[in-house]
Amino acid sequence: MKHQLSVLRKIAPEIGELIERRHAVLQSVQFVQPIGRRALAARLGWPERMVRKEIDFLKECGLLQSDSSGMAVSPSGEHVLEELKEIIREFHGLAELEAELARRLHLKRVYVVPGDCDTDETVKKEIALATAHFLQQELAPGDVLAVTGGTTLAEVARSLPASNEGRDVVVVPARGGLGEEVELQANTVAAAIANRLGATYRLLHVPDDLGHEAMNTISMEPKIKELIDLIRSSRIVLHGIGTAEEMARRRGLPQEHVRILAERHAVGEAFGYYFDREGRIVFTTSSVGLRLEDLANVELVVAVGGGKSKAEAALAVLSTQHQDVYITDEGAAREMLRHLDERASRRDP
Repeated sequence: MKHQLSVLRKIAPEIGELIERRHAVLQSVQFVQPIGRRALAARLGWPERMVRKEIDFLKECGLLQSDSSGMAVSPSGEHVLEELKEIIREFHGLAELEAELARRLHLKRVYVVPGDCDTDETVKKEIALATAHFLQQELAPGDVLAVTGGTTLAEVARSLPASNEGRDVVVVPARGGLGEEVELQANTVAAAIANRLGATYRLLHVPDDLGHEAMNTISMEPKIKELIDLIRSSRIVLHGIGTAEEMARRRGLPQEHVRILAERHAVGEAFGYYFDREGRIVFTTSSVGLRLEDLANVELVVAVGGGKSKAEAALAVLSTQHQDVYITDEGAAREMLRHLDERASRRDP
């Protein structure tokens, strides 16, 4: 396929742009259908005239259908979207990008979806779909799956197809609760993922921002200790990656701690640890559940997160080499490689 696409681009260099434009229309409609033309133009950030032209073409091809409620992707359009995935990946050189990032970060595997979720909200849904697909492939009977909270993992839960069959899997929150919206809490995400998988779940009803002394006391309560032991026995851990600033806000850290994070140049956070650009731990918070050192005993640690704006945070967390798999988007992946190249050039002038 790579050779054939190369030949096509030589004889018709505009073909790549045309395919990507029509793919973007189909994909955007698919995620929010039914949708009207004006709403679609606003979502894509394109002139309405351009959107109208592409819609008319896709309708003529039978890939879009519409009624009084708006447009939707037809069954033929769904099939074409699936077929286009590999073509779009080839256009963007994503296989090479995945291999290079995995090599540079010493990861077993990197999955990259096209686009940048900072500028296109449908890309986060693509990351979530890729993660959902990965989970379905990897989960085995008897597994314990630990998950953190956050917007990306909440989207992963929504992206899993509902299963009517029971599954011998237990889903648990990797952490206690943070002071944020209930739908983003690790407990809520764990329950939602379990329900979609047809699995069972256990919840950890302990806030994640208690003092060390209170945390130690609660952790020794028999029921809490049993649950923490179950969480630490997880075969798979799925966690998001947050910027230091974002996680400080979600945790409601006092201004004194926020100032310390800034002074120590913290850029990323995972499991209550804050890291600088080189992946060094510069600050920690108390936490119930999984800690960074527990990841050494986990068979498969999967980090998820995209957007160019999170590239430094992702590099900081992944530089600790506790993760096995990283699922992200093209915006974050290319920005991470740029930072890695800059570091290499500073070391070898």
